Parts: sequence; structure tokens; C-alpha cells
Amino acid sequence: MSATPVLPVRSAPTSDAGGPAPRRLTRRVARRAQASPMAYAFLVVVLLASIFPLWWSFVIGSKDATAINSGSVSLIPGGNFLANARTVVDSLPFWKAMVNSVIVSTVVALAVVLLSTLAGFAFAKLRFRGKEGMLVFVIATMAVPTQLGIVPLFIVMSKLGWIGSLGAVIVPSLVNAFGVFWMTQYLREALPDELIEAARVDGATVFRTFWNVALPAARPGAAMLGLFTFIATWTNFFWPFIVLDPGNPTLPVALQQLQAEYYVDYSLVLAGVVLAALPLIVVFAVAGRQLVSGIMQGAVKG
Repeated sequence: MSATPVLPVRSAPTSDAGGPAPRRLTRRVARRAQASPMAYAFLVVVLLASIFPLWWSFVIGSKDATAINSGSVSLIPGGNFLANARTVVDSLPFWKAMVNSVIVSTVVALAVVLLSTLAGFAFAKLRFRGKEGMLVFVIATMAVPTQLGIVPLFIVMSKLGWIGSLGAVIVPSLVNAFGVFWMTQYLREALPDELIEAARVDGATVFRTFWNVALPAARPGAAMLGLFTFIATWTNFFWPFIVLDPGNPTLPVALQQLQAEYYVDYSLVLAGVVLAALPLIVVFAVAGRQLVSGIMQGAVKG
């Protein structure tokens, strides 16, 4: 009786660690991860469309009224931007408005981040009666137009004697519904329940758990919220225009003073717009990486 022949079995290629070598899988994933030329073309179009308004403002702000009224304005900047910018600075309380905008935007951004993160931690990870109903109510307030609250808010500020002061702009903006909603959704995904249970086992209070556990985990999402809040507050015109005096304005309110009653010099107005946008460009350049990290971590389920 002859022995049954044993067929050789071809083993899969292995890596140095003993497991199968993932070369083909890696190449396949790399090919899928590469962006197509159409994607790059689309991103270039979006980038140009985003830059064009600022570039056009710079072009108009670098010319004089004669060149603008001629009707043939090219995309090439003129040579009058520094002169127009100097006129804007000299004809307005520009530096006072700049300082006011920095104070208001910074205080509002920090307050919104802190209070929204605190409320988001409570809605996302704490258990209390009526939590879902309160969150739905907070989200529902986002559907109420801001203009409906202007008259009663102005009456309250007048009773408090805050008309004309920065407090009338800062206090009503210390927290917003979108910030609470965003941080609630972010902390639900970014903060594991095991970390909170471990902190409770160690004897940490609720506020200490928030400060030492939840706040570090919420840093990317809070950075995104802070940046967008800073930008929205910096560019806000409607409420500061109503409640602030012309001698104590923010930048958007100060730029409105460049418009005469019957004539508007758009070269001066848009030169002021470019000057007001420069701090925002600096903020984006410094904190852009944290912004992208916050968007990605908030969009990808952890």
C-alpha cells in the first residue's frame, strides 16, 4: 500500500513580524487615497472663488475715485492703497475701533467656548431629568430671528445704563445655541464614558471631571467654535450699530462712517474693508491647523 502523496501548500508572503505582508493592500489603499485631477481642479476653483472678493476689494481700494467712475476697472491693483488706508485711519477713530473689536471678539469667543463646552458636557455625559427636552428647546431657539429680540434687548440695555458701552455688545453674546449644540454633539463622540467613570472612581467632582477630562478632549472642537465665534463677532454690524455711539464703535460700525450722505467713495470704503480683514487673515494663518483638526475630528466618529 503506497503512501498518499502530500501536495505542497504555498504559504502567503509574510512580513518581518510574522504576519502576512500587506503590500498589495497598502498599494490598493494608496491608489484609492490619491485625489483625482478633477478634485484638485475643483479645489482650485473654490480657492479662487474664495480669494476673489478680498482681491477685488484690494484692487478697488488701491485706486482713486476717477479710475472707479471710468467704468473700466482692471484686476491689476493701482498705487493708491497706502494713501487710501492713511485717509481711512486719519478720518475715523480707527485704532479705538480696532481695540474695541479685539476686546469684544476675544471676550465673546472665550466665553462662548467655555460656557458652551460646559453645557455640552452636561447634555452629553450627565444624567438629569428633562435633559433631552432642554436640549431640544435650546436648538429650537436657533430658529428665532435675531431681529425679533432687538427691541426688548435694547430696552434692557437702556434700563441697565449700558447704551454706548462695550458691555451692551458683549453680554448678550456670551453664549449661543449653536455653540451648545456643537459641543454636545462633539463630546458625545470624542469623550468616552470610561474616562468619566474612571474619574468618578478616583473621587473627582463633576467640575473637576469637566476641567481635567472633558475640556482637554474637547480642545479641537472648542478651537473650531472659538475661531468661528471670533470671526462672527468681528464682522457683526447690526447690533453694535444700534447700541454703540459713533465715538466708541467697533470696526464695522466705524467703516460705516466713511459713507457720506449723497456720495460714497468706494476706494476708501474697500480700503477700510481690507484693513479690517487683515486681523482675520492673521488669525486663520496662526490657528488654521487647529481649525482643520477640529472639523475633521468633529465629522469623523471616534
